[in-house]
This record gives sequence, C-alpha cells and structure tokens, in this order.
Amino acid sequence: MTREAPPPSTTFDPLERWNDALTALQLLQIDPHGFGGVCLRAPHGPVRERWLQALADLGLGLVKVPGSVDSERLLGGIDLAHTLQTGQLHSQAGLLQQADQGLVCLPMAERLSPALLAPLVQALEQGQVPPHRHSAEPTLTRFGVVALDESLPDEPGVGAALAERLGLWLDLHALSPSDIHADWADAHTEGLQLRLSPGALTRAREMLAQVQASDDQMQALCAAAWGLGIGSLRVPSLALRLACAHAALNGRQALAADDLGFAARCVLAPRATQWPAEPSAQEAAPAPQEDDTPPQEPQEPPEPPKNAEEATEKEPEKDQDPSPPPEQNTEPSAQDLQDMLVAAALASLPPHMLDALMTRQGASSPQSSGRSGQTRAGSQRGRPLPPRPGRPGGQARLHVLATLRAAAPKQRLRQAHSTGRVAIRAEDFHIQRYQQRASSCLILALDASGSAALQRLAEAKGAVELLLQQSYARRDSVCIVAFRGAQAQLLLPATRSLVRAKRAMTGLPGGGGTPLALALKMAHEQAAQLQRQGVTPILVVLSDGRANVTLQGLGGRAQAQTDAHNWGQQWRASGHRALWIDTSMQPDAQAQQLASTMGASYLPMPQVQSQRMAQAIERVRKPSP
Repeated sequence: MTREAPPPSTTFDPLERWNDALTALQLLQIDPHGFGGVCLRAPHGPVRERWLQALADLGLGLVKVPGSVDSERLLGGIDLAHTLQTGQLHSQAGLLQQADQGLVCLPMAERLSPALLAPLVQALEQGQVPPHRHSAEPTLTRFGVVALDESLPDEPGVGAALAERLGLWLDLHALSPSDIHADWADAHTEGLQLRLSPGALTRAREMLAQVQASDDQMQALCAAAWGLGIGSLRVPSLALRLACAHAALNGRQALAADDLGFAARCVLAPRATQWPAEPSAQEAAPAPQEDDTPPQEPQEPPEPPKNAEEATEKEPEKDQDPSPPPEQNTEPSAQDLQDMLVAAALASLPPHMLDALMTRQGASSPQSSGRSGQTRAGSQRGRPLPPRPGRPGGQARLHVLATLRAAAPKQRLRQAHSTGRVAIRAEDFHIQRYQQRASSCLILALDASGSAALQRLAEAKGAVELLLQQSYARRDSVCIVAFRGAQAQLLLPATRSLVRAKRAMTGLPGGGGTPLALALKMAHEQAAQLQRQGVTPILVVLSDGRANVTLQGLGGRAQAQTDAHNWGQQWRASGHRALWIDTSMQPDAQAQQLASTMGASYLPMPQVQSQRMAQAIERVRKPSP
C-alpha cells in the first residue's frame, strides 16, 4: 500500500514530492509498461542516488542503455566479436529484447540522439522490435522506460516524442538531502515495503483490470488537461491509466479523489503550459432556468370556511401525504472534479515555474527545428573530431589507423591464437567522427503601417544590431520583411552583414494599411528557401495583428484576417519556431489568436524596446527545457 500522503495544500511541499516518487516505484511493479514509464528530472546527488538505489532493490529487470550504443546493440544484429573469433556469423539479442517485461534505464536521456530515440519510441509504442537484415520477423518485447533527465533549467530536456509517452514526470530538483533524511530513515526502520510481495503484486494486477472510472472523472481529466494547456490526448489517457493503477495499489475498485490527485500531480502538472483561465462573470453566473409552461392566471384566494366543521374537515388534508424532502447528491460533479484536479496540479508546481511560458511556448513545439549554433555530430562530413572507440555499422565508419594503433600493442599476447595476420578484436574498433554547426536565419517581419511605425522601426533596428553582434560566432543571419500599404517588401535578404542591415532599415517610410497576409506569405517563401540551403528559419513578427489588406492588395478586414490565418496555419505546418511581439497599447485578442494559429510565442510589448526585444528573440532561439 502507498504511504499516507500529507493533506493537500496550496503551496509546493517537498515531502509530498518525495512521497510521490516512492509511490512511483510501487506502480512500476504493478504496470511497468502500461503507462510508459518515468521521466525523472534530478541532478547528480544523494536524492537521486537514493531513488535509483530503491529502484534497483525492487528486483525488476533493469537494462541500462548508454547514449553511445549503436543500433545493432540496441535492436539486435551481428555479434561482431564472436563472429571474428569463430569465423562464423553469429547474431545477438538487442538491449530492448533483453528488457522484455522489465525496465529500460536511459542515463543522460536529454542527450540521446534522434537516431537512437526513433527506434526506442517505436518499440515502446508498438511493443515489438522491428526486424533487421538478419531476421525475418519482428521480436515482441514489452518494457517501461526510466529516463534520467540531468539537464539544467535553460537546457533542452528529453526528446518530446519520448517524454510524451512517459506517464510519470518527477522533478526532484527542489529536494535536498535534509528534506528526505528523516523520511528515508523511517522508511528503512519501519520496512516501507516498496517491493511488493508476490501475493500483493498478483492481487494488485488483478484489481487493476477491475478498476472502473465514471464518465465525470474521465471528462474532468480531459477538461483539466485542456485548461492547463495540454493539447495531446495521450496525456489524459496516461493519467487515467496511472490513477487506475494507484487505485489498484490501494485495493479500490473505483477511482477516488486521492487517485485523481496523484495523477494530477505527476502527469498533468509537469506538462502544464499555461495557467487555467478564470471564468468570466457571465459564465460564472448561473443561467436562469427556462420554464416552458405558460403563465398561469392569478387565482382568487379560497373562501373562508363557513363553519367550524368544514375547517376541521379540511385541516387533516394538509397533513396527508407530505412530500419527502429532495435527496441531496453527494457525488461531485465533473466541474468539481476538474477544479480539484487543477488545484492539485497547481499546488504541486514550484513557485515561478510558469512565468516564462509566454516566450517558451513557440520554442517548445514538438515539430520545431534545431536552434542556432547547435553542434550536430555526424559521421559523413564536417569538422573532423578525434576518433573514439565504437562499433562500425550504419553510418558509423571504421577509422582504420586508430583501430590498428589500438591493436598493435596487444599483438604479442594474441600471437598464440593468430594465423600470421593482425589480430583485431572488438575492443580495438574506433570510428570516425565529424561535427557540424547548424546555422539559423532570423526572419523579422516589421509592420511599417500606422502612426507608430517610425518608433517600431527604430527599436527593431537596434534589436537587429544587437542580434547580429551576438550571433557572429554562431554564423547566424538576419532577413527583414517590411509590410505597409498594399504590399510586402523583402527589405533585406538573408545576410550576416551589420552594415547592410543598418543601410536597409534607414529611410524606410511608414504609414498606410496592414497587408499581414502578404508578409506571412513572403516569410513562408523565404523560410522554405532557407531550409533548402540547410539553414534553420525563425520568424519574429512585430505587429498589432490588425490586418486590413487582403492578398490581392484590396481593403477588407474580414477577408484580410482570413488570409492571415490561412498563412499562419501554413507556417505552423512547416514546424519552424516563431515569436509574435504585439505592439498594441493593450494585449489584442486578434494578435493572440494569430500567434496561436502560427504556433508562435506571444509577447505583448506596447513600448517596443530593442534590448528587451533582443532578449525575447534570444530565448526563442534556444530550445525549451
């Protein structure tokens, strides 16, 4: 059984977070692959080591997959060392096959390459390892994942494809050894029973198949996820699965508030991207009940009884058949459950966690492309790096000279088993490595319409100068698109020259209409051209979003807004990051809606400031943690 959780509070409680982390160990025994696994964000230290030690003591099949593993070792293939020793072809089972009905541990999961994450996520989703060139059929395997995220708050975390499929998200950054010392000591002295007995484990798994959730509870989970800004349907499904496992652990056949609260803290809260919207006054006021019955005419008061006998005859009629009082419904409604889940999720968040979400939303898009200045390891081209030990295969090429250099000192020890040739073993293999630096281009769409255009252009000029000075080492470039009147103009093609950027923005006239759709169309065309050149485009729109010029250069606000939304959807489909800086005096609903359509970060900035604008753009350049 789980330990008794502290009563719910409105502040972040470290002990409650540690209690949830220990409860996660018990749930991994019941359903190791039903809810995907655990994403543990914690730095190196005694807190994480204690949790990992408790995980190792559970006796589950735990297979560690290092980040340097190759595809053949992960998915299965040729056993190269055995093949070299015997001279015959031998195959080996991959690490994912060895982890069947157990757990896969991923140290430093935030640094796993996409080439390694793709087959891992596919095997986790489908429950099987795809066939390789030496096998005809796929191999069935079911496992859970324990991803150890060691990234800092300003660094990218675990890949979105893997993190989305892991139900439990635990964050132990806020815990210190002093917070859990007494709790951990009591756990060992009292025999916490983190490892379930065979009988208790069998009962919990049988109970899991019988746990039922009501329609209101499922609706509340979906509504709470939507209110916290979670758009994936997989997340409430994982929350429901985890709540059912929590109920089965405690011997319940129906979900209780504790089960839903645990799912809200460990599944919904870490994925929150926004604060839930407050209901408006009209929505909060109860709607008047409509009565379809026609109004009745006022009835005349009854005549008083003529004598005492009639009065005594009518008095008992008042007491006959009294109607019973209406029964009160004690079950919480779907709205009450939703409010409870949202409150539990927000209470488990550390303070100031969601303050920077406005500028991170666009950068955290699952389809967003790479960032400026990011180094990409490759095996085909780029700057040569020192060779490292590894297994050749796929795109990894053998570094012959380094391999011979590693095998040369060991030839005398291997002469007894050699046939006159150079004896090479698997531990001698070295592979070639190259490094490439990905560059990006900032597409700046400037709204030169309206009376405040000159001030916006002047501050945008200052921001561009700051960005070009900061991005010189990354070899990034800037492209400027200005729109006013009835057309959009490519003011500056992609360039790294600060002098050209200053000259292009000098003397640009302002005023006129707002052809926003034409600007988004031109920015999309420039982004497609840059992507073909291997450059990552990032769009920054500086406008109030009040489009009034259509694609044909004609007036009409309704059609102009429709055209702008269409091209905003085109940008979102491209998967590139974007930032919308709203220059209205008050945050405008049209600009927010357009930013949401584009999948862009939204930042209101009534008084445009070059330094603040450059900092906001720099945050969008970096991938979110």
